[in-house]
Amino acid sequence: MKLLFDQNLSPKLVNWLADLYPGSSHVLSLGLDLASDQAIWEYAWDHGYAIVTKDADYREIQAALFAPGPTE
Repeated sequence: MKLLFDQNLSPKLVNWLADLYPGSSHVLSLGLDLASDQAIWEYAWDHGYAIVTKDADYREIQAALFAPGPTE
């Protein structure tokens, strides 16, 4: 499983957890730091990431789209 860390979390988490979650990334390193929550959700879905965040917005986006997604 690869993780996508949201802007509200430290980019250092990618390196700290690299052994457990290889291929993980942070929105900052992908140029998504200014992207909307929906754009980040769609990127995560399209690229096989699970989103790690402190925001509740992603569950709302998922519910609105009526599909399981990267927060499951």
